Amino acid sequence: MKKKLGIPLAIIFLLFTASYFLDEPLRANMEKKINHNLKGYSVHLQKLHLQLIGFSMILKGLSVIQQAYPNSPVVYFPIIKASIHWREIFAGKIVAEILLDEPKININLQQLHSEMENKVALKEQGWQLAIENIYPLKINTLVINNAMITYADQDSSPPLILNHLYLKATNIRNIHTLERVYPSSFHLETEIFGIGKGMINGKANFLSEPYPSFKASFKLEKISIDFFASIISRENFSLHGGELLTTGDLEYAPTVKIAHIEDLMIRGMEIDYVHKDSTAQAEKIRASSVKKSAKNLSNKPGILISADLISLKECTIGIVNKTANKPYRVFLSHVDFLLKNFSNHFSHGPAQSHLKAKFMGNGNIVASGNFRPEKAGPDLDLYVKIEDTALTSMNNLLRAYGNFDVSAGVFSLVSELHLKNNNISGYIKPFFKNIKVYDSRKDKDRGILHKVYEKMIGAVAKLLKNRPTQKVATKINITGPVGKPETSTWQIIVELIKNAFFKTIFPSFEQEASGVSNKK
Repeated sequence: MKKKLGIPLAIIFLLFTASYFLDEPLRANMEKKINHNLKGYSVHLQKLHLQLIGFSMILKGLSVIQQAYPNSPVVYFPIIKASIHWREIFAGKIVAEILLDEPKININLQQLHSEMENKVALKEQGWQLAIENIYPLKINTLVINNAMITYADQDSSPPLILNHLYLKATNIRNIHTLERVYPSSFHLETEIFGIGKGMINGKANFLSEPYPSFKASFKLEKISIDFFASIISRENFSLHGGELLTTGDLEYAPTVKIAHIEDLMIRGMEIDYVHKDSTAQAEKIRASSVKKSAKNLSNKPGILISADLISLKECTIGIVNKTANKPYRVFLSHVDFLLKNFSNHFSHGPAQSHLKAKFMGNGNIVASGNFRPEKAGPDLDLYVKIEDTALTSMNNLLRAYGNFDVSAGVFSLVSELHLKNNNISGYIKPFFKNIKVYDSRKDKDRGILHKVYEKMIGAVAKLLKNRPTQKVATKINITGPVGKPETSTWQIIVELIKNAFFKTIFPSFEQEASGVSNKK
């Protein structure tokens, strides 16, 4: 009996001892093979331990380095455990399960640019062969435990961090599947920027061609969008504060791509678009690119982008023009905005939007609109009403377009616009009430010519004393074909605001005032 037990124990001891002698040759050989397959990257493996009993392997200190920036690893795996997935043996399959414990991914802006400029396609960089060289069996289960992903955009901005990331994917090797059938389950959860949380649950076909496909639901909570301030500043946006919450689902496969948002809310965000001379040409190129992308996605078969509800709460949204001789900012505060039934497909029906806010921080603005994705051209109905805005809050705007300011007065506006079949119709009607342009105390340091100019405009206010309503109203009718059929809906709205509002309302007010003064 002792002899029978001694033989297996001796074999186990020999296998256990032999595994230690194999560790270093295997480590060196694995590192060499992985580096041979990779393009643009290299790896360094500190230790490897093979357990012949159970045929498992432990890798320690595996670093992945981008050759263009070799000073610090892009990815660091403290421990990788690979072993036979024993449960699948009973199903007649010999496959592997992999555990990545506490991996760290560190990416900065320079590394990201380098990867984007890399002319070698991802599938040609050798990653698949590199992974296969870690363990001879095909991976069927993958677990990532307590990962950390850090992205450093600029030295002056805090890094973006995903912490305590957990991912589990199972049944990866089930290759006998039909199109848009997802045999593998996966679950991901992570801490985002310290207080936010993210979770994804779904199914995937990791072996579909030409790329893996998946279908999943997602949920993000308490995401501080202030962390993205430095990133979007390159797109001429200035961002402060804000918190995002959203739920929805995604499907990404060779024949279909679906992004569906059930509910997305942003609260407490302050954002400005800043127009500058130094970036004017880049802004023009960017706008053209965005317009082209939007047109390509509109009603495109196989691509569905939709949102049941998008809302902004307690936000501030502004436009800053630094190219004007006298820079100005136009903004909405206390923004409460709802967008329902948004889609890039005409067949999904019109989207409805509603806005309540404070114009220039004090006047009430209410707006609503219905629009469909562009098919034969822009399709939009827009209604806007601004009430009781203090003209003094618009002085920078008045100086930029009329070269004067006011010491008192109220501004209101009503507008209705319709776009359909490349034609536009509607009107913009502004109201000015109780205007007082010249104030000797406020303007005592101004030049004599400017004082005379402001007095000429102020003559309108004196005439209004004989009118019961004390209002100046100018109705601007808008009708006719859209200049270019390929012009986007949003581009038309921007041009209307720029030309009809800024370049018509205030100059017409200036002309009326000057005309009254000349008659005198």
